[in-house]
Amino acid sequence: MKKNKLVILAFMAASLGACQKVIDVKETDFIGGDIALKTVANNESGIIGAYSAMNVEMGILLNATFTDEVKPGEFYNAATTHEWQYGSQDVGLRDNYTAFNLYYRIIDRVNRVLVALPNAVAANATEAALKDRLRGEALFLRAFCHFELYRYYSNSAVGTDLAMAYMETPSLASTARIQVAPYFAKLKADITAAKPLLPAGVTDIYRATRPAASALQARIALYLKEYSDAVTFSTEYITALPLATRANFPAIWTDANNSELAFKLSRTPSLGGRIGSLFQGTSANSGAISQTAWVPSSKLWNSYDQANDVRFTSYFRTEPLLAAAGRPSQLVGKYRGTTYGTPGEHVADAKVFRTGEMYLIRAEANAELNNLVAATNDLNTLRAARINGYTNVTLATKDAAITAILEERFKELPFEGHRFWDLKRRNLPVSRLLADAPNANAQTLPAGNFRFLLPIPNPEINANPLIQQNPGYTN
Repeated sequence: MKKNKLVILAFMAASLGACQKVIDVKETDFIGGDIALKTVANNESGIIGAYSAMNVEMGILLNATFTDEVKPGEFYNAATTHEWQYGSQDVGLRDNYTAFNLYYRIIDRVNRVLVALPNAVAANATEAALKDRLRGEALFLRAFCHFELYRYYSNSAVGTDLAMAYMETPSLASTARIQVAPYFAKLKADITAAKPLLPAGVTDIYRATRPAASALQARIALYLKEYSDAVTFSTEYITALPLATRANFPAIWTDANNSELAFKLSRTPSLGGRIGSLFQGTSANSGAISQTAWVPSSKLWNSYDQANDVRFTSYFRTEPLLAAAGRPSQLVGKYRGTTYGTPGEHVADAKVFRTGEMYLIRAEANAELNNLVAATNDLNTLRAARINGYTNVTLATKDAAITAILEERFKELPFEGHRFWDLKRRNLPVSRLLADAPNANAQTLPAGNFRFLLPIPNPEINANPLIQQNPGYTN
């Protein structure tokens, strides 16, 4: 019996030794970050990969359908989200609004660049300059993505409230959410470090620049109620990129010019990106107009001076073919692209930062600081740039100014991904006209309702035991 045991033990020892040797053999079909990101050019490819994953379309659809920007069109298959009945296991959220997978994937990509980049040897001065720029872009993208996660799942200016996990290194470890104050200390440090490394001018609209960094800083300051900083950073942007003329404004949305823009995301027929398809299906040919999922709300449509406001004809259109067929004919035209049945139908670049938003950030911040003259001047300047024959108004109180500015954000920024989060940060309700709601129960989401924050996705809860769910949701 002893002899048999000795034989078994000897066999096990030999097997373990053989297994150890197998473990020590390096894989030949795996390229780790230390090899894949060895050169400056490799790291630039890594940054381009991060840009390629960027997506603001999810936020555009969420902010439109969860609020008063749209109403149902010809078919209605988003009842739980449009009527605010969603929970952590809701299929509509899982399939359309899971920000975790999107933004933490991009963060992981740029974190791998940030780890590898210091060891990449610059062959010359040009590569040395590019190396600095790539670090700035990586930090910018990390800050941008963490801010988007905050808007989906936190959106609080209270320092002790929960934000999200701030990922500074590539890791698969379970990670807990941290509070808003330390979260933004990290986020601000990233964007502050990024800014001087980025190009001062907008030479490449599809990559981060200093004006884009100023725009992100202005948004951050507005959400955190740091109004003096919001004025400073929005002014930096406005100084660099003035408002478009009324003649040039419509061409922003056809991508014929880049007036007001510091950063946008490229969308082409070959690579998809049909933002217009969020609202209307793609036509099979020029004679068959596809069904429309969402049309502009009557509340939004009727809020404009339709004869004189250049935004109305830039953002909306009426389709005679649909009207003649008795189908919904008032359509979202902001991302129309080319004509029906062509490859570019519904294809338009995604605009991330533009000057109109910066004027409204500065106006709101100045109103909160009781600088009512400055706030009113910015509101009048923006309206005069958009509305032919506009007459200036005087806003005598802070409350009147804030109300007017938020109404202007409704008209200036629809279908750009702001409305739902604006209402949350201002503690206002979603208030639809009865004509825009599918039923009376879906007319109002009260201010302060827990569904102004999305639930942490159920797969994330299952995979990460340290993550904390948002209040109001159960798993």
